[in-house]
Amino acid sequence: MNVTDTEPPERTQRFGHLYEQTYAALLRFVERRVHPSHAEDVVADVFVVAWRRLDDVPPAVDEARAWLFGVAHRTLRNGLRADQRRQALTVRIADGQLTGAAVAGLDPELVARRLDLVQAWRRLSPLHQETLALAVWDGLTAPQAARVLGISPVAFRLRLTRARRALRHHADAAPPTKTQPVATATVDSRSTR
Repeated sequence: MNVTDTEPPERTQRFGHLYEQTYAALLRFVERRVHPSHAEDVVADVFVVAWRRLDDVPPAVDEARAWLFGVAHRTLRNGLRADQRRQALTVRIADGQLTGAAVAGLDPELVARRLDLVQAWRRLSPLHQETLALAVWDGLTAPQAARVLGISPVAFRLRLTRARRALRHHADAAPPTKTQPVATATVDSRSTR
């Protein structure tokens, strides 16, 4: 017997719409936090929760996406040990390692800046990484991101300010990459922003 046989068609239709509208974003959200081979399992667990608590899911797609991110966040937090959490919260900025062949057609300065950003990112605490990821990669508003983390929007904005400051500090403190010429004018212009 299929579960949908006993459910009202409106509920099944709403869940199907929710799934279609949010699956890709939720999968990306999870893939940045766990190994891709585990991401679909986590997403499946999140949608099981969504099915069971469908009445709690906000009707607007953006709000529903944030709600699902919150469920995913709690699922991941509950399932990972402290040492796995650091790895799980690391956003995979690059799809693979940059090799000579991959870099051949790219602007060396752009590659160097990306490598500097990757190094700065890795120096951030998991809390700062998660905060920036929610705001930048996941595109959540402060109230939505705050809901994911279970904090107030004001607390999230404060965390975001601190995370941005920390990223800037690590990026500025990083030694210049060999392919990047030292340019004091660039550093000076960044520090005034």
